[in-house]
Amino acid sequence: MFFQKKAAFFELEEWEKDYIKKNVKGINATFFDKPLTLENFSKVKNIEILGVFIYSKIDKNILDQLPKLKFIATMSTGFDHIDITECKLRNITVSNVPFYGENTVAEHTFALILNLSRKITESVHRTHKGDFNVDGLRGFDLKGKTLGLVGTGHIAAHVARMAHGFEMNIIGYDVTQHEELTRDFGLKYVDLNTLLKTSDIISLHLPLNDKTKYIINKKNISLIKSSAIIINTARGGLLETDALFRALQNKKIAGAGLDVLEEETIIKEEKQLLSREFQTTYNSKTVLQDHMLLRFDNVIITPHNAFNSVEALKRILDTSIENVQNYLKNNPLNIVK
Repeated sequence: MFFQKKAAFFELEEWEKDYIKKNVKGINATFFDKPLTLENFSKVKNIEILGVFIYSKIDKNILDQLPKLKFIATMSTGFDHIDITECKLRNITVSNVPFYGENTVAEHTFALILNLSRKITESVHRTHKGDFNVDGLRGFDLKGKTLGLVGTGHIAAHVARMAHGFEMNIIGYDVTQHEELTRDFGLKYVDLNTLLKTSDIISLHLPLNDKTKYIINKKNISLIKSSAIIINTARGGLLETDALFRALQNKKIAGAGLDVLEEETIIKEEKQLLSREFQTTYNSKTVLQDHMLLRFDNVIITPHNAFNSVEALKRILDTSIENVQNYLKNNPLNIVK
């Protein structure tokens, strides 16, 4: 009889449990909707494989209770909820989901661009009131406009691909330059100030850290053309809110499309937003309902929803399942170093 290795998966919705049951072979799995804690570890103390999200804190105390554990699949990109050093000491392999929403977020980026360029939201609001007058609704073509990508990683590469299809001119700023973007889409690398001065649309695609915080700020936002718009689907802290507010107030820029806001510092992982744990500890409506940027008609704010597609969420599970299956084949993937 074929021996099935014991596994446990935590922090799952019902559809995720069903998806894993259907697609993972070779394990005897138990499923939980809550995080793994010292209170519930006794139900899974003999497992070899563990699947978790970010609210399961896998530290020395937890690992002490799981002596047979050999593999952890975190269903997230981040892994700071896992003590990687302690896992290495115990020869426990940890795999993550390095990418899952690049195209998804890029599509949302272009949704915001098109919404602003063609005044979609204003048009819809007007027609809902029975007003079909087009005065004030004149937009602009994307063809021939210059798109400036601040950060040219995986998501920005998809944005560049889409912009190329619109026959836009594409420029980029990044500490790392990707020759394939220049080759395939005609992207030209420039310094940040040049990008700000020459772009018709500026789209942010950087991680948030000490070097990138407020990369657009009170000092350099004045370089941006008054006809330009800013798009941010990355992290709110890349863009200094007060600087943006004053630029909009003084008509120094034409508009902004934001899926993230500076106040969202608690958010580390997009899938957090769908978690029961997150929803019980953080009320985004309370924090953001009086946000200063909501006052402007030329600002579109979406509720950190760029990642949220059926396909992207399935990719998280598919990658996690692939990580487990490859561990079973003694060929682990996406290992966290």
